[in-house]
Amino acid sequence: MCTVCGCGEGETRLEGEGKGHDHEHAHSHGEGAHHRHDTHHYGRGPAHAHAPGVSQTRMVRIEQDILARNDAYARANRSRLARAGILALNLVSSPGSGKTTLLTRTLRDLQGEMPLAVIEGDQETVNDAEQIRATGVQALQINTGKGCHLDAHMVGHALDELRPKAQSILFIENVGNLVCPAAFDLGEAQKVLILSVTEGEDKPLKYPHMFHAADLLLLNKIDLLPHLDFDVARCEEYARRINPEIPILPLSARTGEGMESWYRWLRLARESRLLGRTPLAGETA
Repeated sequence: MCTVCGCGEGETRLEGEGKGHDHEHAHSHGEGAHHRHDTHHYGRGPAHAHAPGVSQTRMVRIEQDILARNDAYARANRSRLARAGILALNLVSSPGSGKTTLLTRTLRDLQGEMPLAVIEGDQETVNDAEQIRATGVQALQINTGKGCHLDAHMVGHALDELRPKAQSILFIENVGNLVCPAAFDLGEAQKVLILSVTEGEDKPLKYPHMFHAADLLLLNKIDLLPHLDFDVARCEEYARRINPEIPILPLSARTGEGMESWYRWLRLARESRLLGRTPLAGETA
């Protein structure tokens, strides 16, 4: 089990496998906690986190070791995907952002144009993978159990099972979480962050590590703006305060408004992959 957030170890399983698929990982993040009516900000120590009975120095070593091991798996995944000309995108968001709806619409609209594949990450159920497969696109579910994010080791195993076609776009739908997925490289080419307008415009300031790590921000559910007190300009300003170069695409996966800008970004990113270069962060047309 993760020493800080309780993320489960040894519980990851690929769809069709029994419980207990081998998986080693740990990570830390700076969440507050309460003890004896006093508030302790555990993000102030060198580990930026706290675990009972574990020193800050020890936690720093654990995090460095785990992330170094993950990065080695990520490098192997990245090399493997690059050789096949596959554009891998790590889709990250909080729960309820509309990530699966966005992905499903994207697959339906683009599957006749290019090969597509999906790795689905959730703590439990295969519901999202089944929804994806209903579009006709191949998908594989990873259930992380108590784990709150995917890691590169899991994705490597999923690639072995899924075997996405060469020159395809591989969407990796991460577990809904705006904290832990920011720290774990999966070997993807780009991180795509989905934020819905129902979540509040201050999310970039509350979760700066994720917004800093993202290569593209999709501002989803804009069809609901007339019914919400959400300031788009302020949200964009906050996001660029954290990540000055991040492109931001407002859209609605439900109505289709703005989706063509997302599709242009995908086409350009795939073309860049096929040409053997990494797309620039601001390239959207």
